[in-house]
Amino acid sequence: MAVASFVVSGKVQGVFFRASARQEALRLGIRGHARNLSDGRVEVVASGSAEALSELERWLWQGPPVARVDDVVRSEHGEILADGFSIS
Repeated sequence: MAVASFVVSGKVQGVFFRASARQEALRLGIRGHARNLSDGRVEVVASGSAEALSELERWLWQGPPVARVDDVVRSEHGEILADGFSIS
């Protein structure tokens, strides 16, 4: 099980980005969380298969229809996450 964090910048707050990311993560069998950062970016921390994380990363570059994604920065992690996928 791989763990990665993604920091997404652009117009990603106030556009249902976290809720949409949660829906996509659950569809892919990924657990983790998404949260707004104080600087306007969104952080997504996800645990799943390498293939599922790659698919989530592709989705993060698109986001929901009203979002505008300028950049996605991925970092690998070794920690294990709790079950489910939360937003905060």
